[in-house]
Amino acid sequence: MSTDTTSVDRLLEQYGCGPVQFAGSDNGLYERHLLFDNVVALTAAGARERFEAVARAVRDVLSQRWIRTEETYERQNAKRIYYLSMEFLIGRSLANNVTNLLLDPAVRDLAARKQVDWLGLLEQEADAGLGNGGLGRLAACFLDSMATLQLPAMGYGLRYEYGIFKQSMRNGWQQEEPDNWLRRADPWEVARPQETVEFPIGCGFELRGGSLGVIRDQPSTLIGVPYDRPVVGYGGKTVNTLRLWAAATPDYFDFQAFSHGEFVGALAEHLAAESLTRVLYPDDSTSMGQGLRFVQEYFLVACSLADLVRRFRRANPDWSALPEKVAIQLNDTHPAMAVPELMRILLDEARLGWDEAWDLTRRTLAYTNHTLLPEALEKWPRAWFEVLLPRHLEIVREINRRLLDDVQARFPGDGDRVARVSLIEEGTEQKVRMANLAIVGSHSTNGVAAIHSRLLRTVTVRDLAEQFPARFNNKTNGVTPRRWLLLANPVLARAITAAIGESWITELGQLRRLAPLADDRGFRDAVRKAKREAKTQFAGWLRSATGQTVDPETIFDCQVKRIHEYKRQLLNALRVIVLYQRLRENPTLAMTPRTFFFAGKAAPAYRLAKVIIKLVNTLAVTIERDPAVRGRLKVVFLPDYCVSLAERLIPATDVSNQISTAGYEASGTSNMKFMMNGALTIGTRDGATIEMAEEAGEENFFLFGLTAEQVASSRSWYSPYWHYEHDPETRAALDLILSDDFTQGDEPGAFGPLREALLTGGDHYMHLADLASYLEADRRLLDLYADQQGWTRKAILNIAGSGKFSSDRTIAEYAAEIWDAKPCPVP
Repeated sequence: MSTDTTSVDRLLEQYGCGPVQFAGSDNGLYERHLLFDNVVALTAAGARERFEAVARAVRDVLSQRWIRTEETYERQNAKRIYYLSMEFLIGRSLANNVTNLLLDPAVRDLAARKQVDWLGLLEQEADAGLGNGGLGRLAACFLDSMATLQLPAMGYGLRYEYGIFKQSMRNGWQQEEPDNWLRRADPWEVARPQETVEFPIGCGFELRGGSLGVIRDQPSTLIGVPYDRPVVGYGGKTVNTLRLWAAATPDYFDFQAFSHGEFVGALAEHLAAESLTRVLYPDDSTSMGQGLRFVQEYFLVACSLADLVRRFRRANPDWSALPEKVAIQLNDTHPAMAVPELMRILLDEARLGWDEAWDLTRRTLAYTNHTLLPEALEKWPRAWFEVLLPRHLEIVREINRRLLDDVQARFPGDGDRVARVSLIEEGTEQKVRMANLAIVGSHSTNGVAAIHSRLLRTVTVRDLAEQFPARFNNKTNGVTPRRWLLLANPVLARAITAAIGESWITELGQLRRLAPLADDRGFRDAVRKAKREAKTQFAGWLRSATGQTVDPETIFDCQVKRIHEYKRQLLNALRVIVLYQRLRENPTLAMTPRTFFFAGKAAPAYRLAKVIIKLVNTLAVTIERDPAVRGRLKVVFLPDYCVSLAERLIPATDVSNQISTAGYEASGTSNMKFMMNGALTIGTRDGATIEMAEEAGEENFFLFGLTAEQVASSRSWYSPYWHYEHDPETRAALDLILSDDFTQGDEPGAFGPLREALLTGGDHYMHLADLASYLEADRRLLDLYADQQGWTRKAILNIAGSGKFSSDRTIAEYAAEIWDAKPCPVP
């Protein structure tokens, strides 16, 4: 019997599903699912059927452990952590679950016995359309870490039938198409219709012209149907749950209308209500879209709180035990309605007095802020509360009355301060400030990087921080090393394990032991080999998937994130244009060949972000057509950026661009993933990049640009025209962009909005102020790359310094300092 077979048998016994084979016999889990789920001869099964059979076999393996995890929590009445988030960008699940269950030997055996193309099989799984960017990916990493640390936790989100959108390009412009990720059955989710939640809401729903609309003054009932997904901790000891809510309506329809042939009309109410969770982000450029988002957020909160309170009450008859048994974390302002909703439950259902209900609410809830951008701190019209959630508005107004009384008592005569901290923003339309509500109604408010937490406390919500100083704290973000290093970069992971053992997988701080090996020629060779293999594999995948060709011998220089002005993809494009012009003016100029990768989605209503994507694609075509620079510079925009694409690109990357305007990026997490995989960072002193440079040493980063303090202090006098008039390369780059020649005459004036953004509009995000410094840092980067031994040495020191940025460390801090939650090992 082979070692692999023995270890698989041992694992199956550990997971409580033996004696049974994973695969290799007629009664193997894989074979039975392939035959009985699809009723198809084994020889006739296609790739999709094989994927579903493997996935369901893996789910069989973890199912009893999943049940035992919940039974253990119930039996021990452990304090539970509930993580509420509108997004969970989990990516694909099969490879991740196999890795965390330690089932790789079973997969190798399956692939050998059945001649299964494992990598082709993985391609059959869609990326789950449950998130968009860093917020959702962070939530997914946190769930992984909670399970790995054996914390009794559950994630709550919405089961969107369609993701944000599938991104494609037409003539360089972003096109949005439906992301129907649930078109085929998802083998991981388990519907729990017996645990539905039903609640009234002060509106109805209708479909207007294909869009979902909210009807005022027509009370209706919503039903939340839970769908559970397993969250496997590394080693398979704990299997927690991600519970996603789908909207439904009571089980009836207008039979009279249906029987008279009015089929659509008879089902209209069902279709409308069930559309509530169809789309991740409704188009918030319209009042109708904003109203749908408002209802989505309340739907998440109402379903989740009803569910967790029901679970709490099964073992705890005394409401006063709530904060000792329940910790609710609000991931950004989206679930902030948890404050009045929990108060409503305690006041109206539990019949507690205000003071006791308020004490329990604050001690149970905690809030994570993810942004310093004022426009991203949600504010909802008071009128919507009046129509849809009148009881919640009563509660918000009473919270606000008591808050303002306290502020006036502490700061008598300071009317401006009272106006700033108020939960109700005055103006032509009164609005409820959801960030203020979350801060006031919780016992903890944390930022997600040291600079972000400081600016949040001293600038963004300074008055509230002065009112409640003990509530504010920092929890620097992290990412799971299981997915982002062990799974995504197996060659580098094996090199690290060969050097220091495998304890780093769950104790990432162990990577610090790699620092002395930065001067070890053998380990440097292993790291370079891993990078070269990752680049070659990415180039091969890109060619087969999209037809685009890139040279893995060039520098892979990447910026991958949501398209936004403050993230400054436009600054990166300006850098590329300057380099392009230098080569055109001096064809003999020595410059290491480089491929610039851009990826990210623009919100459908964000016109300027779409213009930036068009600029990058136009630049790519212009450079590709120019024989003077072909082979020396190449620009590639990778459409439809997602977790699966990131897992391929990040290990292959040489240079990571983290170039946001200082003081605007909360933290970033892609920066950590790049660092962990040996990319060197060129970036500003913003977000977690500051702490990354502290860990690895600033001498191993290429930092540039204004600091957050310099950005703020120069705001009143900064003029982009000074740079345009005094820097010839800046002027030439802008002139090229704004000339119709750049668009080949096809779309004259297409880049006019960039003139407004960079010049006439004042260059709010200070692109031109940082361009020269960026180019100087870029020069230093190229100088170092010419010394491959020196480059690899710094790459190793970056890997060694990345240990702090594990989500395991972040979650351990949340558990100890915010939730007061302990591990609950599953026997």
